[in-house]
Amino acid sequence: MTFLPVNPNSTPAARHLLDRISALGGERVLSGQHNTPRELSFYSDQAEEITGSYPAIWGQDFGFSEVGDMDGINFRQAVIDEAKKQHAAGSIITLMWHAVRPTEEEPVTFLDSICNGMLDQHDWDDLLTEGTQIHSRWLRQVDVIAAFLAQLRDADIPVLWRPYHELNGDWFWWGGREGPRGYAALYRQLYERFVSVHHLDNLVWVWNTNAPRSDAAPYSGFYPGHDVVDILAADVYANDYLQSHHDELRDLAEGRPIALGEVGVLPTPEILDSQSGWAWFMTWTTFLTQENEPDAVRRLFADPRMLHRGSENR
Repeated sequence: MTFLPVNPNSTPAARHLLDRISALGGERVLSGQHNTPRELSFYSDQAEEITGSYPAIWGQDFGFSEVGDMDGINFRQAVIDEAKKQHAAGSIITLMWHAVRPTEEEPVTFLDSICNGMLDQHDWDDLLTEGTQIHSRWLRQVDVIAAFLAQLRDADIPVLWRPYHELNGDWFWWGGREGPRGYAALYRQLYERFVSVHHLDNLVWVWNTNAPRSDAAPYSGFYPGHDVVDILAADVYANDYLQSHHDELRDLAEGRPIALGEVGVLPTPEILDSQSGWAWFMTWTTFLTQENEPDAVRRLFADPRMLHRGSENR
């Protein structure tokens, strides 16, 4: 099944990328690897060293922390430059941003800002209200990221953009708020800013939740709507590949592609046999070697349904 991009002004390259992913149809799966801003492509290169194949999807983050840290905000231009090189080599680009709390200014630390709990209700309401101090700060912060994404738009590079991920969990400041004035409103606010103001028409919009568990609620209460989501994704850690996680996301997608936005332990070929909807997986940075044995990585990459960078008929 093929769907038009949610942004009616999507670039031909973005439309083609969404078509490519939609056409996988559960029969082929794209490999992927995430990297840190400081290390640029180190972990993708490592995956090739282990398997002999370069991952099809190259993942990166815009970061949040002080100069020189692996998530340093000073590496943002280097990330964009590397994304251009990766695209030229045939990689699909996916980007995210561990966004600073809009009550603070960058740089911040992960535990003191990104994972510092939910905003109180007053601050959340201000975040969604034009003219407030928090909303104005949020605008300035997201506009910084928009300027970097615009470089890729101007280079005609499509991006799988997955903002405010793991939204149904209770660990990020943007997470845990159900209903139309919760997370869904923040996602839609960002969509409107990026599409209507910055004209980032190269983005394919990926709504990236977490597999439901004791500290992550079911998907549906956070979904912003089919009019602003091209692809639905879930993050799976601790080898928590329950069939229900796949099936519930597939049902919510109603034919749209679904993907494994981040994983720790890789899915096995047997898991992909029963969970046939996943269009791609992306291993998180050091988890490639810390959570997976080399033979297991090679076995998955060698599975005939896998597509890597340079694979025919991608």
